[in-house]
Amino acid sequence: MKAISYREYGGPEVLEYGDVRDPKVGPDSVLVKVRAASVNPVDWKCMGGHLDAILDPVFPVIPGWDVAGVVVQPGAAVPEFVVGDEVIGYVREDFLSRGTFAEYVAAPVRTLARKPRNLTFEEASGLPLAGLTAFQVTTKTLDVTEGDVVLVHAAAGGVGSIAVQLARHAGARVIGTASERNHDFLRELGAEPVTYGDGLAERVRALAPEGVDAAFDTVGGDALKVSAEVLAPGGRLASIADGAVIGLGGHYCFVRPDADDLQRLTQLVEQDVVTVHVSETFPLERAADAYRLSAEGRTRGKIVVTVDWTTEDGPAAH
Repeated sequence: MKAISYREYGGPEVLEYGDVRDPKVGPDSVLVKVRAASVNPVDWKCMGGHLDAILDPVFPVIPGWDVAGVVVQPGAAVPEFVVGDEVIGYVREDFLSRGTFAEYVAAPVRTLARKPRNLTFEEASGLPLAGLTAFQVTTKTLDVTEGDVVLVHAAAGGVGSIAVQLARHAGARVIGTASERNHDFLRELGAEPVTYGDGLAERVRALAPEGVDAAFDTVGGDALKVSAEVLAPGGRLASIADGAVIGLGGHYCFVRPDADDLQRLTQLVEQDVVTVHVSETFPLERAADAYRLSAEGRTRGKIVVTVDWTTEDGPAAH
């Protein structure tokens, strides 16, 4: 099958497009015909070796953890899905090797859920990792509830934009940091936008003089420091970007695959509570360009890589 892969750590220049061996389908896995896979910052961080301390690479590595596609072969111990089911998944294992930037991926069933009926494959591929991160942090770690004032950093990004929607659905008031070009987008999501940069703490305090009840940091560094400064007494703090949050009395969060959480997200999408914004799409062979765009850090919503099946030439066995 065709896939994107890399044989050593590095930047987008190490990505190769070409033939790799077909995936084997274990008893607890599902072979998914990939229609789209979204790019996440963690993808190029893994490729650069920044997660080497916790994830062993098995080269060549096929990158990508998000997928939307169609089941073509359930594993022997998988009654949950049948051939033809449309699914989404956060296909992360505890090593780097069998990713989603390929024509097919063998996904553990624990990573999959039904695809929302009202999303395209491109939109649906942007939901798993970003959606699960936003869901697990807002509903579990921060326990956002009605009446809370919540600060979300990089609120126009993939994780941030979904976190805004989930917090608003919970009845919270949301303040979101973003560049000015994304302020109207945040207002459409129901957030009150503030520009990040120097003076951010003062701008947040102007909107929430008594402080915020919860802060969701997706950036780290100065954004994390500001988050701690503007917390109300007893406020909750979580970061997905900076382990220094622990020293500030907050929680460092790393999203985990969870089929039940992912199915709940599917339900929220079908109830029009959550939407996924796709800013740009690239064909599989141009995944390196998608990585470069993601690394710039200015994306609204998600960047997606698509697999063209107009002339199907995948593995004959499937």
